[in-house]
Amino acid sequence: MIGQVTKSAKIRVKRALRVRKHLRGTGVKPRLCVVKSNNHIEAQLIDDEKGHTLGAVATFSKGFRGTEFGKKNKASARKLGEHIAEIAKGKNIKEVVFDRGPFKYHGILAELANAARAGGLQF
Repeated sequence: MIGQVTKSAKIRVKRALRVRKHLRGTGVKPRLCVVKSNNHIEAQLIDDEKGHTLGAVATFSKGFRGTEFGKKNKASARKLGEHIAEIAKGKNIKEVVFDRGPFKYHGILAELANAARAGGLQF
């Protein structure tokens, strides 16, 4: 059983690296990194040149905890996409590079991306 777990973890890391090797975020055009866990969703704006996180929002953050948006679902993803677009607007960021990591661009990730686009981000 342990061998199977480590094998699937290695495959997941390889898939994430395959996607991320083409993506670099800058101060003008940061990387929008989305992470899904079993219970939560997290989105970050990352400047890879300086190694800084410009803004972040998650379903477990203070504003969403204890509300209907505190879980991993499409409604929460939509709300996170709108919120990350507002954070980007506050920092005068109009374009981002979308980093889906090892996850398929489907369902929750697509909902978050569409909400961020509707909020004014271009990618």
